[in-house]
Amino acid sequence: MEFEPPVIEKQHVICVPFPAQSHINAMMQLAKLLSSKGFYVTFVLTEFFHTRLIRSRGPDSVKGSDEFRFETITDGMEASEEDTTQDLRKLCFSTQKNCLAPFRNIVTKLNQSGYFPRVSCIVSDGTMTFTLRVAEEYGIPGAVFWPSSACSLMSFIHFPEMIERGILPLKDENLLSNETIDWIPGMRGTRLVDFSRLTRTTDPANTILKFITEEIQNSFKASAIVLNTFDDLENEVLSAMKSIYRRVYTIGPLTSHCHQMPESHLKSFTTNLWIEETECLEWLDKQEAASVVYVNFGSVTFMTSQQLNEFAWGLANTKHPFLWIIRRDILTNGQASLPEDFMTEIEGRGLLASWCPQEEVLSHPSIAWFLTHCGWNSTLESICGGVPMICWPQFGDQPINCRYTCNEWGIGIEISNDVKREEIEHVIRGVMEGEKGEVMRLKAMKWKVSAENATGQGGSSSTNLDRLISEVPQLTYD
Repeated sequence: MEFEPPVIEKQHVICVPFPAQSHINAMMQLAKLLSSKGFYVTFVLTEFFHTRLIRSRGPDSVKGSDEFRFETITDGMEASEEDTTQDLRKLCFSTQKNCLAPFRNIVTKLNQSGYFPRVSCIVSDGTMTFTLRVAEEYGIPGAVFWPSSACSLMSFIHFPEMIERGILPLKDENLLSNETIDWIPGMRGTRLVDFSRLTRTTDPANTILKFITEEIQNSFKASAIVLNTFDDLENEVLSAMKSIYRRVYTIGPLTSHCHQMPESHLKSFTTNLWIEETECLEWLDKQEAASVVYVNFGSVTFMTSQQLNEFAWGLANTKHPFLWIIRRDILTNGQASLPEDFMTEIEGRGLLASWCPQEEVLSHPSIAWFLTHCGWNSTLESICGGVPMICWPQFGDQPINCRYTCNEWGIGIEISNDVKREEIEHVIRGVMEGEKGEVMRLKAMKWKVSAENATGQGGSSSTNLDRLISEVPQLTYD
């Protein structure tokens, strides 16, 4: 008797993140949520990231399961055996140019296999919109997942108009204006300096501006826009955005949703490229409540040895306990190292590690403040932990996230890009010892409750997630 493959009725979603640590982490959270709701999931990694993940976490990290599987595509970049972050600018253009055909082959293979459910929806990162061409070819919904803040997306949407108005490219990138950009809907009071530093160019033919403009334009073809935020947090900008896109689903914070998932093997899936040093949690257990400053600049921020040294002595001079995460590749040139006299000075009250389980750290009762680069994942995790922030934004969406953290939500203080130990000491002492810091800690706790309400039963994000699950797979590509 001829074998007939089983007929599988499940909805099948393909998740395609941009191949950078924070983007993949956010997409993995979304994929887990969809899987926990009954979707069959195929998660697409680039060959570089797939190989590096195996090196750092072992082959089981991409083994998957019967209903959650991994596929790989080439990013078109040169192969590398080094565990370092790829050049993000080059990666943008390489994925845009080289990933379409391999991705189309994956969809074709899955649909023709007979062993998997036919693909019913594609969810891709906002900078991987080549997937929408394949969605259109197959006549299936193609959703765009924006893993950053709604305010950052709204600013990117208006780049073309900023070019038309003569604001971009800049006349002189050394004279960046503090002028208010007051005509973007839902973003009153935003200054030019708050926009992504990717725009800080005087070149009319700047390739990054061109890339962002093209990807945003492509996103208007999507069946839906999915955002890792919640309504209360970015209410004004979200209200404006819903008049621009046809369907907007705010389902964040994803980290809060994932904490509420039923216990399953899915929780073991992780895309962190660094081994987490869990000993730091034991060290935190020995510290007093709300006594520790947590310092982490994320997975792709770099600094000079001078900046590293200024941060080090600024932290040491506060005399407050701190946990500082220093990636091995955090320096722009060379491997990070700190002088012996610094290590002697902080003995007993400072702990250094190369990576940590950040969500657990930020929810630990000993953490008082978070010195951060203001990446969106870190910002949301800090909000979910009820921890206010000291902000040192560098690129991408970080400046706009910083502006909202400090000016709109009242839970952050920005420090100068030109790092000085005196400022670090002054700011940390001020928030740890002064009344202003206590007020901001209370505000942070209120935002934590708001995030919990959004993802709780009947909350705005939970309701939107249910809508996403029921509506999007039924949409036709239009």
